[in-house]
Amino acid sequence: MDITLNPIATVKNSRTKSIDDHWTEIISIIELAGNMPTEVLNNITDFSHLEIIFYFDKVKNDNIVFSGRPRGNPNYPLVGIFGQRKKDRPNKIGLCTVELLEHNGRTIKVKNLDAIDGTPILDIKPVFKEFQPTGQIRQPEWVADLMKNYWK
Repeated sequence: MDITLNPIATVKNSRTKSIDDHWTEIISIIELAGNMPTEVLNNITDFSHLEIIFYFDKVKNDNIVFSGRPRGNPNYPLVGIFGQRKKDRPNKIGLCTVELLEHNGRTIKVKNLDAIDGTPILDIKPVFKEFQPTGQIRQPEWVADLMKNYWK
């Protein structure tokens, strides 16, 4: 089975390298691709948050991993790729929940998007409270350590 996906937009921001921490200061503009009609963003400002699905286009196929220690840290356990959010994934798909700051014509401005400048956007979905977890979220202790500077 072949799956073909075409970018619907592109990220514009000041981050040109994939760095693991300090994403809070990065404000991103998501600009629609030329083949997308402006109307796809109608009423988007009715929502405070969006889910952005993007493609890690800078990841080389040789760098894809199936398991490893997050960030190569020997203090973290050996974890399968589906138990972490590393960019070097089999299908190079990224997902991030962002705060919508502004909509202007063919662009939206967002905060807390951990994608670098030029990243292709595959889809944009509004966050519905009804799709959020209803129970307590469980995660291993190493995740809090790994993420301590991510959103600073």
